[in-house]
Amino acid sequence: MLVHRTAREAEFVARLTYGEGMAASTTSAVVDLAPPVVGSLSPSRASDFMACPLLYRFRVIDKLPERPSPAAVRGTVVHSALERLFDLPAADRTLASAEGLVGPAWTTLLEERPELAELFLDGDLNSSAEALTPEAFLAGARDLLAGYFALEDPQRLEPASREQYVEVVIEGGLRLRGYVDRIDEAPGDLIRVVDYKTGRAPSETFEAKALFQMKFYALVLWRTRGVVPRELRLLYLGDRTMLRYAPEEAELVSFERKVVALWHAIERATETGDWRPNVSRLCDWCDHRGTRCTAHPIDAERAAAYDAWLVTRQPEPPAETVDLDP
Repeated sequence: MLVHRTAREAEFVARLTYGEGMAASTTSAVVDLAPPVVGSLSPSRASDFMACPLLYRFRVIDKLPERPSPAAVRGTVVHSALERLFDLPAADRTLASAEGLVGPAWTTLLEERPELAELFLDGDLNSSAEALTPEAFLAGARDLLAGYFALEDPQRLEPASREQYVEVVIEGGLRLRGYVDRIDEAPGDLIRVVDYKTGRAPSETFEAKALFQMKFYALVLWRTRGVVPRELRLLYLGDRTMLRYAPEEAELVSFERKVVALWHAIERATETGDWRPNVSRLCDWCDHRGTRCTAHPIDAERAAAYDAWLVTRQPEPPAETVDLDP
């Protein structure tokens, strides 16, 4: 059994047990042990809980699969193309080169996840729109890459890392983790955190929500490197908008308290089983509306279609999970 003691407590125990002569040698061996990990949290799953605790339960506890959406999959393809773009020599990082990376990125993704071919079947659970074609899907990805080139010149950039996994265990034992699209570094411990968004920029009212993920990464980098990132940069490729933000240390301290409070709320929901749904406009895009969600009437046809799709695949955990156990 491990017993965590402060240096003063260890010295007192040593004196009682071994006498004064052994106290000094005993206390010199005291090692500060890291707190045990009580759980893990990513910005995506944290956002799920803030948006709708029941959605969090469906994704993390129940691990219910969700049908792939064209927008999300297109975003994955664009992210992959941008990551590969920086493998090229600076002079070759042109829009034409980036567009040429779309096809191979999609092929690789389809090999890894063959179920994505269902994107091009007639209809889906969430929309009555006309079926998407592969040509239109890939053309949309190339349009988003054009949006990126309207915001940055990749020939002038040399990222320090791309798709970088970061994690830290903060006080209390909560592990924070996630993948950062891009980290730029400059002399003088200057760090810029960059995230690509394939949608449109939010209004000023919802900017704080959009920055949650970036502050999450800034907190992890500050706690692991001891340096507050100079800039958080969100690139919205959908409408070619750039959002910049400069965090401060005091702000990250406050944000850390918010994240810890959020985790405590998740723990309470786990203990009580109280996963209350939060009805909002986001329900219109939720796979579980009409099938599992208790906040909306069950749609028998929709529920049957979801159940039929569900039996075609084994439930898989989401790409980013929150561990309720260490």
